[in-house]
Formats: sequence, C-alpha cells, structure tokens
Amino acid sequence: MGTPHNEAASGAFAKTVLMPGDPLRAKFIAETFLTDARLVNNVRGVQGYTGTYQGTPVSVMASGMGMPSIGIYSHELFHFYDVDNIIRVGSAGAISPKLKLRDVVMAQGACTDSNYAHQYGLSGTFAPIADFELLETAVAVARRMGVEPPVGNVFSSDVFYNKAGNTLDWGKMGVLAIEMETAALYCNAAEAGKRALTICTISDSLVTGEELPPADRQSTFTQMMEIALGVAVEMAKK
Repeated sequence: MGTPHNEAASGAFAKTVLMPGDPLRAKFIAETFLTDARLVNNVRGVQGYTGTYQGTPVSVMASGMGMPSIGIYSHELFHFYDVDNIIRVGSAGAISPKLKLRDVVMAQGACTDSNYAHQYGLSGTFAPIADFELLETAVAVARRMGVEPPVGNVFSSDVFYNKAGNTLDWGKMGVLAIEMETAALYCNAAEAGKRALTICTISDSLVTGEELPPADRQSTFTQMMEIALGVAVEMAKK
C-alpha cells in the first residue's frame, strides 16, 4: 500500500478517523484516549495512530493546516485506505456574537472563499455539508455529556491573515465560526460517497477579541475529542 504522503499498510486505519490539524494533537489523542495505540504513518511528521476506544477500533491522524492539506490526507484515507468516516476535531474563531469561548460547534455546512470545488466541473456552486448521520449522532453524544452544541454554518477560509478585514461579514449571514479545512473535507466525502463531520472548539472570538489561554484550550479540546470518540463508537454499532 502507501502513497506519497502515507506509509501505512493496507488495513492499518480504522473505519473512523479523527483528524486534528496538529500532529502533536493527534499524538495526544492517541496517548490519552486510545488503548494499544500504534503509529501507522509518520511521513512528513504527520502522525497517524490506530488503537481502540471502549473496544472500538479508532484511528487519529493529523490533517495539517488548510484545505489543500486536508484535501490530500482525507482523499487518500477515503480512496486508498477504505475509511468510511472522518471527523475533523479542531479550533475555530467565533464570528457570531452568539458564541462563547469553549463552545463546541458542529459544522452543518461550510461556506468558503476557496476554489476547491472547481475541480468537479459543476456548472454552479456546490454546497459542502456534513453527513447527517454523523451530525445527528454527534449531537446525541454531546447531549448525553451535558453539552448543547451550536450547530450551523462555518466559514472555511483559504487565508489566515485576511488583508480585506471583512471576515465578520460572514457572521451577518448567520455563519458561526471561521476555520480553514471543512469545505474541502466535505467536498472529498461527497465525491467519495463517504461521511465527514467537523467538530470545533471556539478558541477565540473575532467579535470580542477574547482568546483562550493554552492551558484552557487543552482541557476544552478534550471535551470535543470525547464527543468525536463517542461518535466513532456509535457508528461502529450500525
């Protein structure tokens, strides 16, 4: 098996893969939550692990930053490694005044300024959306944990340092938060006939200027990870 970006053997990945952006966060999830986690990929330091969570096989692998990066890794997992579900777990910046720091947001859809969907040759604008079964399951898991997650649109941007300074305009259209990967992930899942969902923790607010300190980010992100792992367990029962 193997690709230019993934040295894992065929069958090395579970049916559900959690994808944080940061390789070190992938390592944290594997070491904190998975039993018998083993490193299955480390090309370019993009760490991928497979283990079990509550007896269910689960993998975790980093996506890197931005849509081109998650576009590569998710495509290969869907097409070459027989992965059925990818759950992005990451941070996002609030652009809605309704959101607070530490909120766990689920991306029902992803607006974008990216041209990623141009490759499909469609004669209009494709709307990248989450898989409803994953989304419904994630909301149920979160509620069992006592979390009521905001669900709605996110904005997947190709630019982190936006010179136009107009990011908050998306918030006026009810978009909840900004991040950099979801639209490409949802496009790839649609093209592959697979399932994808993004669960993000609000780490800062473009509305108020607030930011979570590093220690708080770690504890808050843990809740998001537990929701995603719970989804992996539920999907394995279906």
